[in-house]
Amino acid sequence: MSEPIDLAAFPHDFAWGVATSAYQIEGAVAEDGRAPSIWDTFSHTPGRTAGGDHGDVACDHYHRWPEDIALMRRLGIGTYRMSLAWPRVVPGGDGPVNSAGLDFYDRLVDALLAAGITPSVTVYHWDLPQTLQDRGGWTERDTAEHLAAYASVVAERLGDRVTQWATLNEPLCSAWIGHLEGRMAPGLTDLTAAVRASYHLLLAHGLATQAIRAAAPAARVGLVTNHSTVEPASSRPQDIAAAARADGHTNRWWLDPVYGRGFPTDMRELYGVDLPERPGDPAAIAAPLDWHGLNYYFPVTVADDPEGPVPHAREIRLPDVPRTGMDWQIGADGLEALLLRLTDDYGVRRLYVTENGSAFPDRVGPDGTVDDPERTHYLEQHLAACARALRKGAPLAGYYVWSLLDNFEWAYGYDKRFGLVHVDYPTQRRTIKASGHRYAGLIRAHRQATAVG
Repeated sequence: MSEPIDLAAFPHDFAWGVATSAYQIEGAVAEDGRAPSIWDTFSHTPGRTAGGDHGDVACDHYHRWPEDIALMRRLGIGTYRMSLAWPRVVPGGDGPVNSAGLDFYDRLVDALLAAGITPSVTVYHWDLPQTLQDRGGWTERDTAEHLAAYASVVAERLGDRVTQWATLNEPLCSAWIGHLEGRMAPGLTDLTAAVRASYHLLLAHGLATQAIRAAAPAARVGLVTNHSTVEPASSRPQDIAAAARADGHTNRWWLDPVYGRGFPTDMRELYGVDLPERPGDPAAIAAPLDWHGLNYYFPVTVADDPEGPVPHAREIRLPDVPRTGMDWQIGADGLEALLLRLTDDYGVRRLYVTENGSAFPDRVGPDGTVDDPERTHYLEQHLAACARALRKGAPLAGYYVWSLLDNFEWAYGYDKRFGLVHVDYPTQRRTIKASGHRYAGLIRAHRQATAVG
């Protein structure tokens, strides 16, 4: 059964989009001057990814981008959130610029605009040049400064046509999952390294914000962060305290400093790691934003786990609650709650849902179609939550489905499929799934309902 969606709640100029990232779709990892990233290294290290999968070819978007733009046109997509590959543009992390890499994104942006699709560009989506990792990566302040320099290069080249810019995607994943849990590149399990990385990532965001605005004065600059609502497993004081810690780890650590509140004192005490602060850093990190991007996938329920890793909170599996193919709890109310929290608690004036989606096992049927009712229902539930948040005052300006294409899903490899479009990896054949057709129908219905004439 379809979920009712209050399309009238969405403003007439609402941005209907899809999202991807460079390493997950481009392939061509050794073409036209691109150098290795930390994800090339991580994914080629035995035991790091499911099935030993890597992004060497991925969706071959580097060669098939005209077909992918045509798919977006078929779906009626108005805006496309994409990322630039740092090791394709500045292969050494700093120093010489690779003109072939910039030329690729130049052609892509021009083709998107010619197709009536607005590009929304993310400067950094996790593919740190390996040369910088060899010099300490995000644990070193220099990396933040190098990101700002790289941001300046791409904004100067593309800023006459691209106005929507994000500095970073999900710094939580880069710091906590990449440096503390070891499940993402660079694969470290070191709390001190993770906290230092978290600081330098947010500093990089602030410095890149300044750099983009200097290079492209018309730019609208934002930050993309991922969040979950956090609930205690019981009314026990220990579980309530665990939920507060988990909220600090997942949400407040990434939002408070960006909105001028500094890094949360309770979390600094919990981590017990000195931050590499310098005068002027808080103001740089809290540079005013034109918009904020929320990536939302799931809520969490936690119990106290004093012997477990920071933040000493263990996720609890609730009975009879549906979960995705990633084993993530489904809870669309969490998206509504976070949109309202960003609005009411942090004063965000312009919001985008920059990623939202679900992985389920998909198969191409005998008739050549891909029926994915679970993903379709997930999409409807979360768009209904967006409509509720809009009715309650959230300044939501757009929504991007993750993802346009099935792709390389990081350490999960190619087994987990998030796309509105199915990709048969051996042949690279693309097939729009039922969820993609449903999304296209919603976009058409909204445009027809709000058409002026």
